[in-house]
Amino acid sequence: MITGIHHAQITIPKGAEEEGRNFYCKILGLNEIEKPAPLKGRGGFWLQVGDREVHVGTEDGFDRHTTKSHIAYQVEDVAPWRAKLKENGIAILESVAIPNYDRFEFRDPFGNRVEIIASV
Repeated sequence: MITGIHHAQITIPKGAEEEGRNFYCKILGLNEIEKPAPLKGRGGFWLQVGDREVHVGTEDGFDRHTTKSHIAYQVEDVAPWRAKLKENGIAILESVAIPNYDRFEFRDPFGNRVEIIASV
């Protein structure tokens, strides 16, 4: 029986960890957590998001701009996030409306699709 989701993984290009930390830790405000010692040599970094984790791995050889795969970060209000991302030069992509939610999408600096969503 599956009881929950432990973590999700996204990827960034090999060698882009500092740019990734800047975006995910400084702009989005997520906290980096320590990777287990056996995995440290593989590149990337891990983030704490509420009671879950996002693992940022490194991978080359594909175009992240072409995938619909994404992670959705739940927030209380999307407006401040929309403003903060615009202030940091991130293009906002409007999402298809769904009942009871306010949301928008964007691509991170590496092309990963990201959604910001709030219940209304």
